Amino acid sequence: MSTEALTKKDYKSNQEVRWCPGCGDYAILNSVQGAMAELGLKREQTVIVSGIGCSSRFPYYVGAYGFHSIHGRAAAIASGVKVANPDLSVWIVTGDGDGLSIGGNHMIHLLRRNLDVNVLLFNNEIYGLTKGQYSPTSPRGLKTKSSPVGSLDNPFNPLSLALGAAATFVARTVDTNPKHMTRIFKEAAAHKGTSFIEIWQNCVIFNDGAHKQWTQKTTRDDSTVDLVPGEPMVFGPNREKGLKVECCETKVVDAADATVWQADNPSPAPAFLLAQMDLNPDLPRPIGIFRNVPAPTFEDGVHQQIAAVREQKGTPGIEDLIHTPDAWTVG
Repeated sequence: MSTEALTKKDYKSNQEVRWCPGCGDYAILNSVQGAMAELGLKREQTVIVSGIGCSSRFPYYVGAYGFHSIHGRAAAIASGVKVANPDLSVWIVTGDGDGLSIGGNHMIHLLRRNLDVNVLLFNNEIYGLTKGQYSPTSPRGLKTKSSPVGSLDNPFNPLSLALGAAATFVARTVDTNPKHMTRIFKEAAAHKGTSFIEIWQNCVIFNDGAHKQWTQKTTRDDSTVDLVPGEPMVFGPNREKGLKVECCETKVVDAADATVWQADNPSPAPAFLLAQMDLNPDLPRPIGIFRNVPAPTFEDGVHQQIAAVREQKGTPGIEDLIHTPDAWTVG
């Protein structure tokens, strides 16, 4: 952490921000910059890595270091950055297409390895940059340029995917709620390990209103429940309703009977159960922190192995590398 008092303005670059007017990406960028200022992250030790997509312009707009990498490979490049310099604060910015389609394999291995990086997955349930094809999170039946009669794919639930890969920090937030986003980003940065955050983000051009039921003021209180570790799972306009988890079932009850949410459960099963609430139209959709558990990080393990080998065998030179037991001479 920096001793210098930084403001949100310090994390703004000199580049013109260019997204469609009304795009949810503007709000996300603003909240990320605000969270970084509140955390006091050193700009010279902060790295933004992106792949391809509308969200992937992010590195240009943050006053820090960054890589605008290739399609689906942000997780791989960020892994190299973090292993090479574990002291860096590394943020991966990706979308539902970039991160869960061509980059899906990289994503699950990043999560299972538990590198200390933060993944921001913008989910607008559409391919925006390539002008409106269905994505891995598009609902079944959605009519798009690549599915004119309706998509036949069953969509990914990003939270379930992350929990299935044993991610140690899993959360969801909304582009229309800056305070909530900032809180979640700060919690993610404080976590030692891979933080996976799904952000409901609205694409005003190609999939406007995809998350409307859970984001607009008239319905959001009844349609979402904010998971705050250590607090009862209550929701509603007057917080009069709650969620009770009994074995393998979640049901709506009076707020007084709501289950106190524990995000630090060693098993991902309770969080996975809540992630599956998206499939039940009679239940609210959860946002907030689903899981937050401690676990060894990949980069720490790598450097511990290097230190152990050097202590045992010394620091090798290039000649030692060339003449290892696995080397051979071609006659």
